[in-house]
Amino acid sequence: MKKNNDNAVSVTNLTKTFIVREREPGFLGAVKGLFSAKTREVRALEGISLDIKQGERVAFVGPNGAGKSTTIKILTGILHPTAGEANVLGFVPWKDRTKLGYHIGTVFGQRSQLWYHLPAGDTFDLLSKVYELDPEVYRKRRAELVEAFDIGDLLGRAVRQLSLGQRMRCELVASLLHRPHMLFLDEPTIGLDVTAKAIIRDLVRDTSLRDGSTVLLTSHDTGDMERVCDRVIVINHGRLLLDKPVGELRRGYIRRKMVTLATVEEKIDLTLPGVEVIESKPYRTVVEVDVTVTPVEAVMQAAMKASRLHDITVEDPPMEEIIKTIYAEAREKEPALAP
Repeated sequence: MKKNNDNAVSVTNLTKTFIVREREPGFLGAVKGLFSAKTREVRALEGISLDIKQGERVAFVGPNGAGKSTTIKILTGILHPTAGEANVLGFVPWKDRTKLGYHIGTVFGQRSQLWYHLPAGDTFDLLSKVYELDPEVYRKRRAELVEAFDIGDLLGRAVRQLSLGQRMRCELVASLLHRPHMLFLDEPTIGLDVTAKAIIRDLVRDTSLRDGSTVLLTSHDTGDMERVCDRVIVINHGRLLLDKPVGELRRGYIRRKMVTLATVEEKIDLTLPGVEVIESKPYRTVVEVDVTVTPVEAVMQAAMKASRLHDITVEDPPMEEIIKTIYAEAREKEPALAP
C-alpha cells in the first residue's frame, strides 16, 4: 500500500472476525465439546475506514466491545485483520511489526511495560538497548523527558513502590524514549485520581505539540478526549458512528444548555417553553434550556425583564452527555444497520 504523505494512519474496509467456541454447561457439556465443539463468528470490526493526519490527536471512543482495542491491536501489528488494508507510518502493521515498533510508542493502562521489581531508571536503560539508541542521544532524551515529566526522584525506586499516577508518568516516558512518530494510548488514565489525570492529559498533549507526534487515544473518560484531542471518532458494534472535530461535535449535539442567574431580587419567575428550573435558591436560579424550543438569547431577555441581574452564565452539557446521545441515536438506528 502506498502511503499518503499527509497521513500517519490510513485504514480501508478493515474487518475482523473471531471464531468463538461454544459448549453446553456442566461436565457433560465439556466432554461433548471435546468431540463436537460448536463455533460461531463474532464480527469485531465491520469494514471501517479512516485516515489520521500526521500530528493529529484523535480520540477513539466507544463502549466495551465496540471494537476499539481490536483496532488498536491491528494498527500496532498484534492482530491480523480478516480483510481490509491498513498503513501506519508507511508500514503494514501485521507484516512489518518489528520495523514499525521503532517508530511507535504504546501505553496500555492495564498492562505495564515496566519491570515490576526494577527501578524505572533501569527499565529505561534496558529499553534504550531494545531500541538500539545511541548512548549520547539516549542520555539527552532521557534527561529531557525526566525533567518534562518530573520523575527525577522516582528513577531509583522499584516500580512496585510507585503510585498509579507515578507509574503512568514513567510508562509514558518509557514509550517516548525512542522519540516515536506516533503514540497509541489505550485507557491511559484508568484508575487515576482527578489530579493525576489532569497531569497525564497535559503531559500527553504538550509532548505531542512539542515533538509533532500523532496520538490515537482510546478512553471511556471524556475528560481525556476534551483535554488531549482535537478530533473524535465514535465506534460501536464495529462500525464508525461519527468522526468530527471536538468543537464541532459539541456544536452539533448540544440541544440543552445550563443557565445560571444571580439575581438582585430573592426570586425570579421564569416560565418559558423548553425551560426547566433545576435549582432555585435565594438570589440564585439554575435552569436547563432546550435550545430547539427556546433560544438561550430569549431566556436571557426574559430574565432581564423579570429581575435585575448580578450575573448570568451559560454552560454546555458535559461531553459525557453528548456521547450518550450519540449512542442512543445509534441504538435507534441499529435495525437499519444490521447486515
